[in-house]
Amino acid sequence: MKKILMVAAIGATVLASCGKSEKQVALEKQQALVAYRDSIKLDSFQRAEALAEKQRVEAEHQAELAAARRSAARSYSSSNTVTTSSAGVTNTQAQKKGWSSAAKGTAIGAGVGALTGVLIDKKDGRGAIIGGLTGAGAGYVIGRAEDRKSGRVQKKQ
Repeated sequence: MKKILMVAAIGATVLASCGKSEKQVALEKQQALVAYRDSIKLDSFQRAEALAEKQRVEAEHQAELAAARRSAARSYSSSNTVTTSSAGVTNTQAQKKGWSSAAKGTAIGAGVGALTGVLIDKKDGRGAIIGGLTGAGAGYVIGRAEDRKSGRVQKKQ
């Protein structure tokens, strides 16, 4: 019996020494919480750095586009200027490239008019000619008005 009590006492001592105290458990929980917070901070810092890098790259891209637009505008306005002189007054004006609204209106009006003329008149040639001429005239008038609004064409004085 003494031997059994002795073994039980030794076992209890061993178990008691292996068990963790409340202070040790609390300390381990606190260390785990600190480590978790640090990993979250690290992750958020990495995400913040990635976002900052993305914004920096986007800003550089926008700056490059703006510089390209400015240089294109300078080369466009410097290479396409028309200088007119009347009675000692010099007027420098940028000449616009491309189709005018009047030309676009004429082309579109002629095409639409020709198609409409073919559909309305059963005789293909006559309807297409009449519709094309009518559409071209209407498109020109509308396009010319747009050119005046945009400043491409000045009213006669």
